[in-house]
Amino acid sequence: MSHEWTSIPTTWRAGERPGVATSDPDAPLPDHLSDGFGRVIRNMRVSVTDRCNFRCVYCMPEEMTFYDRSEVLTFGEIERFTRIAVRLGIRKVRLTGGEPLVRRQLPRLVKAIGEIEGVEDLALTTNGVRLDELAGPLRDAGLHRLNVSLDTMDRDLFAQLTRRDALHAVLDGIDAALEAGFTPLKVNVVAMAGISERELIDFARLARERPIVVRFIEYMPLDGDGAWDRTKLLSRKEILSRINAVYPLEPVDGRGSSPSEDFAFVDGRGRIGIIASVTDPFCDRCDRIRLTADGKLRTCLFAVQETDFREMLRDGSDDDRIARALVNAVAGKERGHMINVAGFVRPDRNMSRIGG
Repeated sequence: MSHEWTSIPTTWRAGERPGVATSDPDAPLPDHLSDGFGRVIRNMRVSVTDRCNFRCVYCMPEEMTFYDRSEVLTFGEIERFTRIAVRLGIRKVRLTGGEPLVRRQLPRLVKAIGEIEGVEDLALTTNGVRLDELAGPLRDAGLHRLNVSLDTMDRDLFAQLTRRDALHAVLDGIDAALEAGFTPLKVNVVAMAGISERELIDFARLARERPIVVRFIEYMPLDGDGAWDRTKLLSRKEILSRINAVYPLEPVDGRGSSPSEDFAFVDGRGRIGIIASVTDPFCDRCDRIRLTADGKLRTCLFAVQETDFREMLRDGSDDDRIARALVNAVAGKERGHMINVAGFVRPDRNMSRIGG
């Protein structure tokens, strides 16, 4: 697939593009974040830890060396950075990992972020293992929405993909999330060729029978072992074809900047979504930035450059200095992820260290 940005550099620095200037230290701060391509950034994903109780094959190697706890941002640092980002127009915050629910006392952070004036949507992505005990406290703390990752409902295959025998805990967690009021609940399925085809209809049926939106995510080159290739990609086109043959679908309008293209079942019973990052990129509508657990800002999931905010959060920098650095970092946001371009360079972080 060709794209109009195939000839541009993979990364940019703030002020490098025509029409994008670095912030004048004496100029008023803007009320929104924007990049050199006219995109307004309102969505921030915050990784609270690189640790995880799974070892999913598309995310991380089985043997991992995790950050020392001193390298990971504290709750206070995360809250402060979020306040600064919200001051600059961020309105949606999603907490990720690793697995965010392994971070102790996470509902405290949820409550603190939820109380920041200007945060309109506070969500979290989890593997679901600890939801049985934490869904209620997270809801009480002010969490608005939940996404649960579940790539198979077959116990043996689940153990193979995650390297853990924990399907029962995830299913219990989904039940607990629904009981706590997280409806509609989103279930994320990484779709892999040779693996996922057999369960596409089962997941579609789940979306029809329960208040769940199942979202199929094309397998991306972010696996810990570096084994990704296109033969393992189950495309948007094939997913739609297989489901539509059993349960006819129709597109849902109003996608906006969402990464998910949603489809409703023609008979009105539920919907699914597809995140086609590889075969149908949505980079031109991207309004997201990511803060890693160790305090690095990434302006694209596939960025090969980062901005270190942990140092500024710890060296006595005031909020205005951090805000101006954030404005400049976002001004250099990449136009696209370049997966489909010759010479594509994988980021040197796997998914667990970027933040899902």
